Amino acid sequence: MTILLIILAAVAIFFFYGISIYNRLVKLKTMVQEAWSSIDVMLKKRHDLIPNLVETVKGYATHERETFESVTRARTAAMNAEGIPAKEAAEKNLNQAMMNLNAVAEQYPDLKANTNFLQLQGELSNLEGDIEKSRRYYNGTVRENNILVETFPSNIIANMFKFVKSAFFELDNIAERAVPSIKF
Repeated sequence: MTILLIILAAVAIFFFYGISIYNRLVKLKTMVQEAWSSIDVMLKKRHDLIPNLVETVKGYATHERETFESVTRARTAAMNAEGIPAKEAAEKNLNQAMMNLNAVAEQYPDLKANTNFLQLQGELSNLEGDIEKSRRYYNGTVRENNILVETFPSNIIANMFKFVKSAFFELDNIAERAVPSIKF
């Protein structure tokens, strides 16, 4: 009788521990999705701000058509990218196009003093900082999720219910890891 109670107690402990792990996996999966959604919102704001900045620069630099078209194409690609790897690649291209746009803007002293341009640049700079914070939060939740999915004994529950690792949002180029400098 005592052995039966011990076995039942062990099964009950294992059962409740399994439920606890399952609930934690669900929570982390939801946190990863929420964190990615935050990045998506920030990127949408960035994508909405860029046309205003381009139009402001266009007024001063009418002969830089190729740069403007490059920014527009990169923005469109970034907005249409699906999934983390595609978003990463598209955002890398957009960052490069924006650096080119900023290089063009530096050539026009009147533009650098334009109030609208300065306001747009300030908003973009603040937004870049927010995107960086969102990326860090996302990667932190991904790290926690991936640790739980891969470590024993939680990996048993994760495999039973088909929980998988999430992808980190990373930039390959070290220069792209920094928030772009857009000050004049």
